[in-house]
Amino acid sequence: MAIAKGREWMSYKRYVVELGYGADLHGANATTAAKRAVKDAISRSCLCGLFDIVGIKDPNAMHVKVKIGCPRPEEVNGKEVLEVLPFGSSELEVVEGGLLTQGLEVPALGSGDNILVAVASLTVCVDLDEFRKP
Repeated sequence: MAIAKGREWMSYKRYVVELGYGADLHGANATTAAKRAVKDAISRSCLCGLFDIVGIKDPNAMHVKVKIGCPRPEEVNGKEVLEVLPFGSSELEVVEGGLLTQGLEVPALGSGDNILVAVASLTVCVDLDEFRKP
């Protein structure tokens, strides 16, 4: 399976899988909830092992596979979600999941009384072939 720039998945190794949760409490915006889920996952991840053990020198050497589950996947703006990632190349898959439930309409905070919850999985990979070159 190709992962980035025509390279094969076999040269990549996974080092971190982190999960996150995000919600839009007033407006049920799928992109807002997805971005919050990605930020939540990032907030619990320290990638020091990639530098100390794997030996990467630049955080842009990592590749992040983002998977979002939300009730209305077709409404997620993938470009906005991936812009939340601070480093590396990335890819996005959005699938049906998450939760939609009734909340409270507060016009000053958004329109609608639905709460939309998204979940995120971030898988951080490194192309080991890049570090095996003489």
